[in-house]
Amino acid sequence: MTEYIVATNIDDRVLTRTARMLEGGALVAMPTDTSWSIACSLKSVEGIKKLRKISGERDERHFTLLCSGISQFGEVCSLNNSRFRLIKRLSPGPYVFILKTLSGTEKFLDIRRREAGVRIPDYPVPIRLIETLGHPLYSITAKKSMLGGEWETLNAEEADTELPPIPEDELFESGWELENIDGVDLILDSGEERERIFSTILDLCGDEIKLLRQGAGPWPV
Repeated sequence: MTEYIVATNIDDRVLTRTARMLEGGALVAMPTDTSWSIACSLKSVEGIKKLRKISGERDERHFTLLCSGISQFGEVCSLNNSRFRLIKRLSPGPYVFILKTLSGTEKFLDIRRREAGVRIPDYPVPIRLIETLGHPLYSITAKKSMLGGEWETLNAEEADTELPPIPEDELFESGWELENIDGVDLILDSGEERERIFSTILDLCGDEIKLLRQGAGPWPV
């Protein structure tokens, strides 16, 4: 199902219906400031299971918590003052920040590491939806490999290496291109073509900041 929206003036009724679907375990595809994402509610165990299945990824660094503000990071991650200042300077924008998770988060998200990627997108569609839902979304970049075929996954021994860039031809431009992804319950389509770009991933867990993937966000800044 597709809901056509105006990104800068989304009908509140659409947002309410979408939030209700997410609470029930639905997967929703939406445009962001870095191509298209597929997301579920952070508080839906069923939604998280479906998202992990549709993604085909085993490395948790491919998954991102989409937040509407830095205060929501504190629901799942620990954040010191220096990291807070960096994130505030780079957000909202095309950056994913890997942070240490709070106790119990890895069990709920079914992840092996006590780390999670978080970001604040610079685009109104996910922000308005998160505000309506009242908590973050759990998301992954929509890729054409999800339409069928073999998924590429990382072996456990490769999990500490840099993440390779996503090939441009793997990303989507328009909402209609996602209609045949099995498992997506709703597409929020603004009718605009999105740039086929991906986010920069910064690991903030250690004493030094580590670049895991260079994307649209410049680094160092």
